[in-house]
Amino acid sequence: MITAELTYLTWISLFTALMWMPYTLNLISVRGLIAAISYPTDPKPLAPWAARMKQAHANAIENLVIFGALVLAAHSSGANNEATAVACAVYFWARCIHLLAYTFGIPWIRTATFIVGFGCQATIAAQILI
Repeated sequence: MITAELTYLTWISLFTALMWMPYTLNLISVRGLIAAISYPTDPKPLAPWAARMKQAHANAIENLVIFGALVLAAHSSGANNEATAVACAVYFWARCIHLLAYTFGIPWIRTATFIVGFGCQATIAAQILI
């Protein structure tokens, strides 16, 4: 059965899977296609926004592992409920805002959305363990 939690896991997985595109286009525009696909010895740096987006993508991948494991554990144990569904929805939107805040260099919003995402993970974990 497809649940809200699995739906949001799918959406955040797709979102995370597509995050590389903008900063990779910047990489190609800054370095050129050949240098972008090779290993230049002295590569030109990405634009600051693209470097931050690349860091946000790495952070999203790290957190997707935890979020995905918790969602799958809640689903398989039957612990999914309204709290886990809301936590998954909030997590999705928090991570979307986190990417934008990280990319545009908005530190307080970036940190707040990271903490909200962690709170969502904790909520799902609590539902599994209680």
